[in-house]
Amino acid sequence: MIAGLWLGCNRTERLASAPLAASPGEPTQAQGTLPTLKLWLGAEEITAEQALSSIQIQTGLMFRKEMPENHGMLFVFDHPHRASFWMRNTVLPLTCAYIDPDGVILEIRDMKPLDEAAIQAASDRVQFVLEMNQGWFSRHKVSAGMVVRTERGSLQETYFGGK
Repeated sequence: MIAGLWLGCNRTERLASAPLAASPGEPTQAQGTLPTLKLWLGAEEITAEQALSSIQIQTGLMFRKEMPENHGMLFVFDHPHRASFWMRNTVLPLTCAYIDPDGVILEIRDMKPLDEAAIQAASDRVQFVLEMNQGWFSRHKVSAGMVVRTERGSLQETYFGGK
């Protein structure tokens, strides 16, 4: 379901035709379902798995074969940065939303299955990334500038105890 985080290694960017052999320490299978929470994007409600640890973020939606329509994965980073995601060992077509510390969607980008080309955010203010099935954002009229909220309040309140 989810793409792996691109770590900036020196590598040739290419489109893979099948899942690649793992390097030492790299995920080799799908991770189990992570704890979830409800998110709201405007009037749209989704259930998001929470990728919080480095291994959860690295594995993401790799090797998963399906994801329900209103489900996704939210990647949570300790601090804002210029995020880059790729689709190594990810067969699901996904779209990612790069989100700032205030929960504002900065940009929405489509990703191709098994494509290892890094999809770098335009901003260095990305603290959260939400991956959904490809086309979900457009089907539900969710666009850049909208704010993501949780069942507990803002993303900052939910994950970092304040605004």
